[in-house]
Amino acid sequence: MALEKVISEDKIEIVGEFKAVQVRTCTKVLEDGVELSSGYHRHVVVAGQDYSNESAEVQAICAAVHTDAVVAAYQASLEEGE
Repeated sequence: MALEKVISEDKIEIVGEFKAVQVRTCTKVLEDGVELSSGYHRHVVVAGQDYSNESAEVQAICAAVHTDAVVAAYQASLEEGE
């Protein structure tokens, strides 16, 4: 009996006006290759947020969509809301 824990980013989405990057992580527990259980965790990377600890794929997406203009617009929207 071999137990294995497999973690993967199974869904990455870009949503909203300020290009928030939503990352869904799936954690599966397998026994001899057969899935016993799974669970999901979701987190969001917003424009201007430090994403250096994210996976290479998420970093590349954030670099592409979080342009200076998007970051500035997002920061301006936060200041308007205060």
